[in-house]
Amino acid sequence: MPRSLDHSTALYLAAMILFLLANTFPFVALQFGDRVEQSLLVSGGFALQRAGMGGIGLLVLLTSVIFPFLTISGMLYLLLPRRFGYRLPGTTPVWRLVRALNPWSLVGVFMLGLLVSIVKLQDMAAIVPGVAFYAFIGLLVISAAAVASFDRAALWPRVGPVPGSAEAMPSMNSAAGRGYATCHTCDLLVRRSATAAASFCPRCGSAVHGTRFADSISRTWALLGSAVLLLVPANLFPVMTVTRFGMGEPNTILSGVMHLIEDGAWPLGLLVFFASFVVPISKIAVLMFLLITVQRGSAWRLRDRSFLYRVTEVVGAWSMVDIFLVGILVALVRMDGMATVYPGPGASFFGAAVVLTMMAAHAFDPRLIWDRAGQGEATGPDGSGNSRHVASTGGAS
Repeated sequence: MPRSLDHSTALYLAAMILFLLANTFPFVALQFGDRVEQSLLVSGGFALQRAGMGGIGLLVLLTSVIFPFLTISGMLYLLLPRRFGYRLPGTTPVWRLVRALNPWSLVGVFMLGLLVSIVKLQDMAAIVPGVAFYAFIGLLVISAAAVASFDRAALWPRVGPVPGSAEAMPSMNSAAGRGYATCHTCDLLVRRSATAAASFCPRCGSAVHGTRFADSISRTWALLGSAVLLLVPANLFPVMTVTRFGMGEPNTILSGVMHLIEDGAWPLGLLVFFASFVVPISKIAVLMFLLITVQRGSAWRLRDRSFLYRVTEVVGAWSMVDIFLVGILVALVRMDGMATVYPGPGASFFGAAVVLTMMAAHAFDPRLIWDRAGQGEATGPDGSGNSRHVASTGGAS
């Protein structure tokens, strides 16, 4: 991508400035008569910890503040020296850290939780956005633009083709069959050593293994089973209790959705229902389907199943919207006898279930879907010869 390095560096610098503003100034204030309750971006996580829910409070702090900061800082560590023709030590481990934390940096999900909380509070008190609120909106937009403009090839020196790669094993149609594997750090196609257990990437120096993730299927099943068990109390127990002048009732996930619809905010209610109820269940169902088809050695619609996995991996994090909603409301609504929000045990169960489903998606090795294609046994569901196509385009290990 032309001038990707310049664009990405400028955007990540702007994202860091906006991030610092969003964490320095007041975020949102709740005004009830002459009384004003202000909150910072980090207030939600600390409020949950004060309420005795340290685990869920730490999860909110990590995904809304700490991980985004580490991601932006890591990208600046990589991009700024590269922009001026230098490469600082530790480029490879820093890039690995950024790639690992990026799926857990949930700035967009936090923003959705904030919008839902504003709708819930608009009939209780006046919402006064602070400087950090607008900086956070800018951070959301700039971060998305920075990710879209970044070309990871700009981090690494160009490496020419490996001699003998074209005619190494002409009878094999896939890169894996020709003895190649993909470097999971810089995505370079590397020829595996015939004698050593692991090869090393000539570009970034990372170890390149041709084998699949160890125990991928069993670990994914274990994580999914735990998530299913946690979703039962997560939907039965209240996630929060809103009291007004000493009166209130606990709200579960579904009852909170119904309150949004009854208040006239049905588009937002349906969005929360989709993110907090449909997405977790669908993600579990899809991952179970992929596990079963892989274990049965199915060659049915390989490309579609891979796409289904990628979609599931991306949308799963949006289930965190209810957790952010609870954190924001607990931090804002602290008006003693007039109005107070208390977190419920359902929030802890639900947060743990969401984390486990995200970990399950990362534990599943999507290359297992394509292993059947490499055997040349795949047949399209309609007998159209789809197997020959996917076998000829099969990816490297």
